[in-house]
Amino acid sequence: MSTPIKGDTAAKASRKQESSMSLTKRVGLAVGILAFLFPLFVDIPNLEEPGERMMAIFLLAIVFWITEPIPLVATAVLVIFLEVLMVSTGAIVEAGGSVEALPAADFFAALANPVIILFLGGFMIAEGAEKYRLDRNIASVLLKPFAGSIRMTVLGLMIITALLSMFMSNTATTATMFAVILPILANVDGTKAKAGLGLAIPLSANVGGIGTPVGTPPNAIAVGALAERGYQVSFVDWMILAIPLMLVILFASWLLLCVLFLPKEGKMEVDLGKNWDKSRNAKLFYTVTAITILLWMTEPLHGVSSNIVGFFPVVAMLCLKVMEGSDIKKLDWPVLWLVSGGIALGTGVGATGLDIWLVDSVPWDSFSITMLLFVFAFISLGIANVISHSAAANLLVPLAVSLAVSLDNANVVVLAVIVALACSLGMSLPISTPPNAIAYSTGVVSVKNMAIVGVIVGIVGTLLLVFAMPPLWELMGLV
Repeated sequence: MSTPIKGDTAAKASRKQESSMSLTKRVGLAVGILAFLFPLFVDIPNLEEPGERMMAIFLLAIVFWITEPIPLVATAVLVIFLEVLMVSTGAIVEAGGSVEALPAADFFAALANPVIILFLGGFMIAEGAEKYRLDRNIASVLLKPFAGSIRMTVLGLMIITALLSMFMSNTATTATMFAVILPILANVDGTKAKAGLGLAIPLSANVGGIGTPVGTPPNAIAVGALAERGYQVSFVDWMILAIPLMLVILFASWLLLCVLFLPKEGKMEVDLGKNWDKSRNAKLFYTVTAITILLWMTEPLHGVSSNIVGFFPVVAMLCLKVMEGSDIKKLDWPVLWLVSGGIALGTGVGATGLDIWLVDSVPWDSFSITMLLFVFAFISLGIANVISHSAAANLLVPLAVSLAVSLDNANVVVLAVIVALACSLGMSLPISTPPNAIAYSTGVVSVKNMAIVGVIVGIVGTLLLVFAMPPLWELMGLV
């Protein structure tokens, strides 16, 4: 009997995994196709043909992003392709009605939307930070004041993780911080304390990501959707809107972990060991990164859009040979294309009259503003717990923006920001977000503990988002 080689074993394991998930995916594929065909063959009252075609695309996206019969990024580019074929001026069959179609180039433009360029710059900085160990060295410096008590050390780790997540991807930040704490987890006494430490990292990564437009894809989706409707939210504007909520939820999360998991008298020592790269390329990277962040933070002074600034580190690092082609390949391109799909979806919903039909189909005018925010926020929170945050934002942000534009008493920016931030608070399951999956894979965090903490933080955070933040933003003159 022959012995299977490693590749054969991996292939069999892959086929077994695919088979175990095939039922959900097959059902999703069938339902998605049926949902796509329904508006094309059944006349929708009061909706013109372009809107019916866009509804077909929108329903397909909903089902495919929830059930994932094809990868999320594949659905995103499929949305763009179908919009070009079905609702643009270059459509295979021209649609009638009073709605004026957009050129195909307007849908393709989502792949190079200024928000995508902003995110590209953030990804370049994140990749460079890992390459030149800037992330771990910063963590080493910032953690010093928190050494000793396990509660204070966890607070320090959470602050550092949140800070890094504001400018790096949540996934990369979580992976970096677990690389730091995994060696010391074995020396932490008690299963509960280990669970608390393991939960602290994904919690703070998810919460920290809401602080800047480049922190997490839902933020970029909201900024892009608002820009499509003529509402410009600068890098600094977003930070002023989001950081107060981020700080409150971060501190409240730490208190919750202290109550549920972390002992008062526990001790923990973390020695990260600073090892600053002093090479020419590293110094150039530090300089370019500092200039980029400074330009982002001072946008109101110099007036250069954060999107344009986001392209600076890409150009500078490549021209200075700080980053190379191999580094470009490592960037998270699927996330960029996923965000593009959400932007294109919002463009199509608005251009075909589907947004007006959706608004007219529900008596939204009978909702108070607070009730409207409450409904959208908790729908966002619920959906983001079971599908990716990016997919949830792709579905809900365009709807929220279209709805707010059509209502006289709704603030477009407030509703879009609340939906995006609520999506980032969906973190009660390992499948909710990559940081949770990484934490669960360590074996120190159970699904039960993750669910308890995630549900509490999610609900409390969303209630704060709906009832406390809009009055605060209004008081500060932001909206």
